[in-house]
Amino acid sequence: MAADSKLHIAMFPWLAFGHIIPYLVLSKLIAQKGHKISFISTPRNIHRLPKLPPNLAPLINFVKLPLPQVDGLPEDAESTTDVPYDKVQYLKKAYDGLKDPITVFLETSRPDWLLYDFSPYWLPRIATSLGISNAFFSILLGAALCNAKPYSAIDDRTKPEDFTVPPKWITFPTKVVFRLFEISRIFDSVTANASEVSDSYRMEEVLRGCEMIAVRSSMEFEPEWLHLLEEIQGKPCIPVGMLPTTDYDTGEEIDTWSLIKQWLDNQGKGSVVYVAFGSEAKPSQIEITEIALGLELCGLPFFWVLRKRRGLADTEVVELPDGFEERTKGRGVVCTSWAPQLKILGHDSVGGFLTHSGWSSVVEALQHEKALILLPFLGDQGLNVRILEEKKWDTQYQGTNWTEVSLGSQLPSQ
Repeated sequence: MAADSKLHIAMFPWLAFGHIIPYLVLSKLIAQKGHKISFISTPRNIHRLPKLPPNLAPLINFVKLPLPQVDGLPEDAESTTDVPYDKVQYLKKAYDGLKDPITVFLETSRPDWLLYDFSPYWLPRIATSLGISNAFFSILLGAALCNAKPYSAIDDRTKPEDFTVPPKWITFPTKVVFRLFEISRIFDSVTANASEVSDSYRMEEVLRGCEMIAVRSSMEFEPEWLHLLEEIQGKPCIPVGMLPTTDYDTGEEIDTWSLIKQWLDNQGKGSVVYVAFGSEAKPSQIEITEIALGLELCGLPFFWVLRKRRGLADTEVVELPDGFEERTKGRGVVCTSWAPQLKILGHDSVGGFLTHSGWSSVVEALQHEKALILLPFLGDQGLNVRILEEKKWDTQYQGTNWTEVSLGSQLPSQ
């Protein structure tokens, strides 16, 4: 390829902001090298994305594909943050309905590369048939991907207990496995759901059909897992870096941050516990009560971003214990709306972060050198906890610049 040639790269993330935002961060990095990006999602999700920097806006084109309506999916629900967990299966069914529209887009635009998520198991075959180079871009770590069944392997895991020990294709000792309560919560991902396709099958087909695997990780962090992933999948595995979020503000929350900052400014340095569980994890009422009582007993100032429900279809609205806010008044804040997490983590008064262990939140905490208190709920979060334990991050990675680890080292060159 000529040195001055530029690529057209299409991005197609799953309908969860924990996936969409890393895809957008990678898109910005690629666009900084002068390449053109077509970022494909649904209209409402694209509307909720942060504004692009002026220098990158001409290079990133947002492609809006209307999400088909399916029975069981609430109206206007276009991401996992809009629905309770039991409705996500209908979101996957609607996502599969984008197969024809994205095929038309690929046929007419002919990008040089297509990067897609775990969910569109039908897409690698379409891209290959059109002669479009393609890759699976995983927002999961290599360790999590290695727990997925390789296409050529026989997987005899049939019950939740089977996932609490390493699968037979992992060739070295490790404790990066699910706890029973973690896999039990998401065991429907191993079996079929309303979409008639399990998450396990989606992942297996995507890993089998892609030309290469791009992973949100680095060789500095998990070399043994990335090498194993390449070996068991039989194709190139490219770490693209940790991809820390840099600017998630939409430009409409200045007043919100001003009030939060005023409260944080009045707290002691490193004294505040920041509590937030991301856009997907929603603790149960029992868990909310226990977390609240723990914060009350600890005696430390805290700032808690609490999601009481996931969309209007969520009928299980969680509540704080009676009298909790009165008893902690002045020492703690409970925020039930959006909060600027990056700004909060960057404030000197925040000393620790009680988090669901989603990788974006972990990286954001580490780039601001905040202590982590890890409480996993869904998906790969438990695996993230185990790998952090194995890596002994309390000492080994102290002072690492997470903005620079492997960032962009394998991106298309100019």
